[in-house]
Amino acid sequence: MAEQRQRALSTAGEALYEILALEKGATHDEIKKSYRKLALKYHPDKNPDNPEAAEKFKEINNAHATLTDLSKRNIYDKYGSLGLYVAEQFGEENVNTYFMLSSWWAKGLFAVCGLLTGCYLCCCLCCCFNCCCGKCKPKAPKGEQQEFCVSPEDLEEQIKNDMER
Repeated sequence: MAEQRQRALSTAGEALYEILALEKGATHDEIKKSYRKLALKYHPDKNPDNPEAAEKFKEINNAHATLTDLSKRNIYDKYGSLGLYVAEQFGEENVNTYFMLSSWWAKGLFAVCGLLTGCYLCCCLCCCFNCCCGKCKPKAPKGEQQEFCVSPEDLEEQIKNDMER
């Protein structure tokens, strides 16, 4: 069987309407009417010897399922098939956030803030949250006992030395 080339994801949001032979702003009744007409024409039972008709029938069903679901249709109209893919991967409620964060201005803002502050993930973890080195960790007031960390290897060696004595 020949491998099919994967279709590129579009952002225009017009291909599903073209499959159903409709304009982009079609009503629910127009979608339903066009779907029924095309489904009868390309149904595999009516075209048993035509594998192309079966493929066309699958495309028609997919277009109908997407365009009759209001939330999927809104995503498709706004972001195209790429929006549907993002909704499938991250959830429908996160599509707007994904496209906002992947916009040129959000990437630019991230780069500018990082350059101006010199702070990205590693610096934030080390300095702000004291994860790695803790150099910026505030000093304990005098009179209070300071807590310190000992590596497991050093602790093991100390226990061995204490047991030998």
